[in-house]
Amino acid sequence: MIRLSGVSKTYPDGTVAVRELDLEVARGELVCLVGPSGCGKSTTLKMINRLVEPSTGLIEIEGRDVTHADPVQLRRGIGYVIQQVGLFPHQRVTANVMTVPLLYGESKARARARAHELLALVGLDPDLYGDRYPHQLSGGQRQRVGVARALAADPPVLLMDEPFGAVDPVIRGRLQEEFRRLQRDLDKTVVLVTHDIDEAVLLGDRVAVFAEGGRLLQYDTPAALLAHPVDDDVATFVGAERGLRRLSVTRVDPAHLEPVGDHKAAELASTITVGSTLEEALSLMLRDDRAMIGVTDGPRFVGVLTPAGVHRALRESLKA
Repeated sequence: MIRLSGVSKTYPDGTVAVRELDLEVARGELVCLVGPSGCGKSTTLKMINRLVEPSTGLIEIEGRDVTHADPVQLRRGIGYVIQQVGLFPHQRVTANVMTVPLLYGESKARARARAHELLALVGLDPDLYGDRYPHQLSGGQRQRVGVARALAADPPVLLMDEPFGAVDPVIRGRLQEEFRRLQRDLDKTVVLVTHDIDEAVLLGDRVAVFAEGGRLLQYDTPAALLAHPVDDDVATFVGAERGLRRLSVTRVDPAHLEPVGDHKAAELASTITVGSTLEEALSLMLRDDRAMIGVTDGPRFVGVLTPAGVHRALRESLKA
């Protein structure tokens, strides 16, 4: 879907922002670019939609070289969300979301209907919020409007630069969960920039770790990144807590469970479903002060997860 081949960006003063980057993003994949400030991750994002022109290399979307495309037409086909949201302050919420469909020549009635549909999709009642101005919304609500506006033209590609960085931690967690659900439902191809390794691990199908000077250090699934950092630099960035972070990317599998009789199953008040994370499982154990919790697969009870099962699951994920 998106391919960067030998892409570099060097500024006139000699500063190298991105160095010989090779990166592929599959259709429907959510890829997080993560690294310290000044490592080139935002520059990489902006080169994909030509807000920044690459110095060398090839950038392709659906096999088409975007470095020779009309930049205005290119950007109309790519959703773009930034930390500051960038809503038009003088326009109401519905009008903000209608902007791109109107540019495409949609009728006002159709653009308005699309805007209301998207506001509802991101969790904002259009009857309640549609006529408000951006300054009348909370930071989290403005961020939701920004996502809705980026989706308004139904773009196949969505670029997001620190989209949840300006909201408080509680709202940020809710927005992350909501966006991950949206991305799965809408099947968009997403490239998201963040400085937060926890956000990258939570959201990304794959994570690209950058170093200063625009070098790509590792490009891997969250589980592989946490289990097997390629070098000390990646291990340091991921952090000493990477073992704990693996709990959030390792799923409960029937192979990790122990059987239990029906009479004991009835006594298990705490249950989770197959596919839940080990982090969710352990949190439930601690919350309810249980040495084990039941696991269900739909209506069927399939076994119990114990701390030994959690340990076994983590060890097997390392081997995988």
